[in-house]
Amino acid sequence: MAKSVFGIISVVLCLFLVLGTAACAKSQKPNVAYKTQEISDPIEPINRFVFGFNDALDKVLITPIARGYNAVLPSFIRNSIQNFMHNLKSPLIIANNLLQGDLENAGNATARFIVNSTVGIAGLVDVAKAHGLPYKGDDFGQTLATWGVGDGFYLVLPILGPSSLRDTVGIATDSIADPVRIVTLNTDYEWLYYARNGIEGLDNRSRMIKAVDDLRRNSLDYYAAVRSTYSQKRAALTRDKKQEATTQALDYNNFQ
Repeated sequence: MAKSVFGIISVVLCLFLVLGTAACAKSQKPNVAYKTQEISDPIEPINRFVFGFNDALDKVLITPIARGYNAVLPSFIRNSIQNFMHNLKSPLIIANNLLQGDLENAGNATARFIVNSTVGIAGLVDVAKAHGLPYKGDDFGQTLATWGVGDGFYLVLPILGPSSLRDTVGIATDSIADPVRIVTLNTDYEWLYYARNGIEGLDNRSRMIKAVDDLRRNSLDYYAAVRSTYSQKRAALTRDKKQEATTQALDYNNFQ
């Protein structure tokens, strides 16, 4: 049942993505990949409603738990948890690197996975980073962007927060292809998949407490500030990835 629901959601999201991208393409000028543009928000009233729900939930429940998480666990344990979560994502990162045609980062991610899974004690210690292989968490949303797919339009997802039409398809695709999900759903340990997601979300939120508090306190329109921050972050990731790909292509051509 869960698999069929995921499949239906993915098809619907893909259809929306195609329609949204086609609509946005008419208004975009060529060669805008390296410019930071504010993402379109045609369903702003709906997004603001979901955003208000998420914000209330965050204030009442998530932030207090995140503060407790920081208070109870020492930093080295929190870092080990983050390292472990990053290591579990390695197969997805490698796959996205390959889909992007980024063989260099695919090789780096593979080396990270091997080193951290062995010497790093199942990823609890980020040994690879100390040897010049930092973590780069590429996702399918970035893969779609490197293929030339536009943002579509801005979406605020319940619980998950800011996204876009393209990145929502990316989230769904990464979720379906996640090896942890595939293994746990086929071995009657589905709860481990959801526990992993919950711990990862809590750990991520615990690292953003000050940044979110500052944004809330200093923004005239908190919703617009979050939307702008998200848009700029995703645009920067896409721009860096495309610049990296261009540099690799030039380096390769220099050997021809």
